[in-house]
Amino acid sequence: MDTHQAVRTARERNLDLIEISPNSKPPVCKIADFGKYNYEKQKKEKEQKKHKSTSQVKEIRFHPNTDTHDLEFKSRHLKEFLIQGHKVKATVIFIGRMMVHQDIGRRLLDSVLEKLQEVGKIEQPPKLEGRHMTTMLIPDKKKIDQYLKTQRKAESLSKKETANKTEPETKIETENKTEPENKVESEIKKESETENINK
Repeated sequence: MDTHQAVRTARERNLDLIEISPNSKPPVCKIADFGKYNYEKQKKEKEQKKHKSTSQVKEIRFHPNTDTHDLEFKSRHLKEFLIQGHKVKATVIFIGRMMVHQDIGRRLLDSVLEKLQEVGKIEQPPKLEGRHMTTMLIPDKKKIDQYLKTQRKAESLSKKETANKTEPETKIETENKTEPENKVESEIKKESETENINK
């Protein structure tokens, strides 16, 4: 359709001539209400943003002399970040004379990587940059799904075991409670009988 004819048709219908893709040959246009078209376009963009997962780089820092408890605690946080879909950066910071003991920092990062292998992939192996030794991991969806399945199975098994363990204990408690009451009652009866005999 000719440009002049398209503009004339749009005016006759009290609508606008909207250029959809200007780079194609011939350019693609649409006759519609521009306000309505713009609103629908913004609505589609918002929905696409909702479905997009935004991932961030989460960093946790260590020192060569980090204690085992702290190491476990921070590794758990790194694992949670990977499960949530974020990239993870583990950094060992060398301060002062600690720079001499780079092998300790390397072993520390290797142990962190070993703990995170079940949910992530190594994007950047440990490397020294100045006084910082860093490594990067990215989430591996297959491994994460597998890990979550095993966690759910373990939780359901532990719930069943605790349910099975609590039932016998309650029975034992009730049996023990009834026995002393019977003993007390029998002793009271014996005492009253001996009193009656004495009288």
